[in-house]
Amino acid sequence: AVDKIRLIPQDFFAELCEQIIQHLNHKIPGINTAELCQRIQTSGVDINIGDLAKIANTLSFLFSTAARNNLSTEELVTTLGSGVSTLPKHAVQVIRHVWNEQGKAIAMSEDAGNMATVGQFVDMKWKLGVAMSSDTCRSLKYPYVTVTLTVADPSGQITDKSFEMTIPQFKNFFRQFKEMASVLETV
Repeated sequence: AVDKIRLIPQDFFAELCEQIIQHLNHKIPGINTAELCQRIQTSGVDINIGDLAKIANTLSFLFSTAARNNLSTEELVTTLGSGVSTLPKHAVQVIRHVWNEQGKAIAMSEDAGNMATVGQFVDMKWKLGVAMSSDTCRSLKYPYVTVTLTVADPSGQITDKSFEMTIPQFKNFFRQFKEMASVLETV
């Protein structure tokens, strides 16, 4: 991960660190590594989304561990300097600045810690379609619903999960959502 951090320009690295801090503070649901990776690649840096996700996970672990141990900025920087593979100077400067400005606000309550282990729902999109025909069947004409859920996993990585349902499956799905809504109204 350290070799890949060397490739990332300082402004993009700072943006990644800030997004991670905001995620740990529960201000945003997650880090959109796909969008950030695309912007970094557009700037001419050869990095893939898997490497950027590893860097984001490492930084998230670093910041959450520092918060859990109540580290000061100097203690964090000293700890980073004593590692086996040292970070590039620009990365340490960014981490120092971000931690100094926003690190103390990370709330590591028990409830927040437990909630973060299951991920978080961000958005849902759906569309209705009709399969007209295929290579093996000339006349299908059956309707279906495609649902895309956007979720942030526990580390903050935002991903899309898509699935299709028949109309009876969708009606059951809808009924379950109505049940959840009625239960939530009583809370």
